[in-house]
Amino acid sequence: MKMILLRKFRVLILMVFLIACSMHIMIDLLPKLERHSNSGCSCSHSPSEEPQSWGKQGWPNKHTLRILQDFSNEPSSNVSSHSLERIPVTGDKTQSVKRLEHYGQRGDRKRPFIQDATVTKNMPVKGSRLSALYDHPLYKRSPPPLTDEDTLFNVNTDIRFDPKAAEDQEWNGEGTMDEFSPTGELTADSYPNWLRFHIGINRYELYSRHNPVIDALLKDLVTQRITSVAMKSGGTQLKLIMTFQNYGQALFKPMKQTREQETPPDFFYFSDFERHNAEIAAFHLDKILDFRRVPPVAGRLVNMTKEIRDVTRDKKLWRTFFISPANNVCFYGECSYYCSTEHALCGKPDQIEGSLAAFLPDLALAKRKTWRNPWRRSYHKRKKAEWEVDPDYCEEVKQTPPYDSGTRLLDIMDMTIFDFLMGNMDRHHYETFEKFGNETFIIHLDNGRGFGKHSHDEMSILVPLTQCCRVRKSTHLRLQLLAKEEYKLSMLMAESLVRDRLSPILIQPHLDAMDRRLRQVLKVLGECIEKEGYSYVVEDDLQGDQGSDRGHTAPRRR
Repeated sequence: MKMILLRKFRVLILMVFLIACSMHIMIDLLPKLERHSNSGCSCSHSPSEEPQSWGKQGWPNKHTLRILQDFSNEPSSNVSSHSLERIPVTGDKTQSVKRLEHYGQRGDRKRPFIQDATVTKNMPVKGSRLSALYDHPLYKRSPPPLTDEDTLFNVNTDIRFDPKAAEDQEWNGEGTMDEFSPTGELTADSYPNWLRFHIGINRYELYSRHNPVIDALLKDLVTQRITSVAMKSGGTQLKLIMTFQNYGQALFKPMKQTREQETPPDFFYFSDFERHNAEIAAFHLDKILDFRRVPPVAGRLVNMTKEIRDVTRDKKLWRTFFISPANNVCFYGECSYYCSTEHALCGKPDQIEGSLAAFLPDLALAKRKTWRNPWRRSYHKRKKAEWEVDPDYCEEVKQTPPYDSGTRLLDIMDMTIFDFLMGNMDRHHYETFEKFGNETFIIHLDNGRGFGKHSHDEMSILVPLTQCCRVRKSTHLRLQLLAKEEYKLSMLMAESLVRDRLSPILIQPHLDAMDRRLRQVLKVLGECIEKEGYSYVVEDDLQGDQGSDRGHTAPRRR
């Protein structure tokens, strides 16, 4: 009897195991079954060629993603040097890039934009305000000579790519054998634009003022074929990591609001929408201010069916796609805020605007350090941060490394002015490249919560400036220049933004708000100078050596 019971128990265990295996197989095959079951749906009009066919080719083949870039805007993302996607990479750096693509291969260049842009796309360069601005002596100042310690990468040792070493034989270079050096290796000029952007990063700037690679990279962000899409882990709102045919990568933030919508008055700053047009405008504003600390960003009209749903291998993302009652393609992904059917992102019928921000070098190759912003907000509905209740808070900051020496405090003032002009209250952390130590610039990442309200100037953003009363002379002079009628900030922004594919990026009230806020900044600095004296407030970074502003200078104390 005991033997019979034992055999029955074994049979029962075996049956449970088989049932579990069968269920796992069915779950894995469910997406394919859904594709076949939905293929017979007939609709009045189709948002794409086959709106209900959830990808004819099944899941895309897995790409070996390079570890050369990542875009980090989360505090926890820089604790280690691992890639954001956590995807194992085989081979060494020579396998990171396998092929280049000719410009202009995309066929959707002539598609109409969601927003009808009546502004002329091609503004005359000759006689333009931007050209006049960049010809001004303040915008011609060169950084000091660069040493190996001042460049993020040494092209000869840190980065070397050989297409012959790649497994993929479809390397499509734009040039001929002239691109190769006598040793048979690719020259730096033949690298893809995203890599040339990385190579150009140094201690003083993300990119030089007139670097032609930046315009080429902006073009790549708009024209390169998207080969893979995945959700970015972390963060409060949905962001997608897009990989291009030339193995470049960018962070995609989809459109959530129209240009005319303002942030609702009852929204807290930490629950505000992240706007794609704010990311685009922030890049242009940063460049006009001559900071050059925002990675290149471009607007792009994306086909949600062909360029997201059909190429993603992220099943969690794929399963959130659906067809709305209006027969538009929609998806919502997974995130902390606004990732639900009620807040789905819908195309018209399957076209959606978004910003694409070029990745910075991957943390495995160029580690970055994350710093808590001393003037970080409480991110609480009722509590206030220390700086909001202590008027002498800056004196405490000045005695704390790295703000007690060097230029970090002045960099914070630059970032404060930058955020105030945009109306960005969401600057909780910032990052620097670890290689350069404390003597380097602050990277202005994650600007999506800017340009939310054009009818309100949030003066609390300027508190660091009002408390510390410090600014670089070069920054002060540029602000005064941009307040003049011939170099009016709003006009310069309008001229710069019109070059983006999604123009108009900002409506006129937002442009006017920047002029108004610029006057507020100059007013605050004027009051500081009247109270403390010019020599105390303004740090002269223009005298003597052109790179003297990078020296070790201790903040002045009262």
